[in-house]
Amino acid sequence: MPETKPSVLFVCVHNAGRSQMAAAFLTQLAGDRVEVRSAGSAPADAVNPAVVEAMAEVGIDLSAQTPKVLTTDAVRASDIVITMGCGDACPVFPGKQYLDWTLDDPAGQGVAAVRPIRDDIERRVHGLLGDLGIRSTRRSAPAETS
Repeated sequence: MPETKPSVLFVCVHNAGRSQMAAAFLTQLAGDRVEVRSAGSAPADAVNPAVVEAMAEVGIDLSAQTPKVLTTDAVRASDIVITMGCGDACPVFPGKQYLDWTLDDPAGQGVAAVRPIRDDIERRVHGLLGDLGIRSTRRSAPAETS
C-alpha cells in the first residue's frame, strides 16, 4: 500500500513573513516527504526584507519568493492548515486539521526583532515533523561572526 505524503498549508495575513519562514523551514527539514504551501489572506507585494535577511543568516534564501493569495483550493488540497494571525479569513473544511500558531508579526520590524520569531517558527516546525512521524533533516547552523 503506497504511503501518501502529508500536505501542510501555512497561512498568515500578508504571506510575507511568518508563513514564508515556516514553509521554507518545513521544505528544508522534510525534503520531499511533505507537500508544503503558504498563502496570505491579504498578500503583500513582496516578502519582508528583514525576513529575507534573517532567513539568509540561517542559510535559507527567500529572495525569489513571492506572496501568494489564499484560495479555497489550497485549503482543500492540504491535510493540515496552520494559521498565524489570519483570523476568520481562512476557510474551514471538514476533515482538515487546523492549528493556530500565535506568533509576533514581523511586519515593520527590523532583522533583530525577526530573529526570535524565526527561531520560534523553526522550533515549531521541528515539533510538527515529530507529530507527523517524520525525522527532520537537521540543518547546520552557519558559523557566527563576532
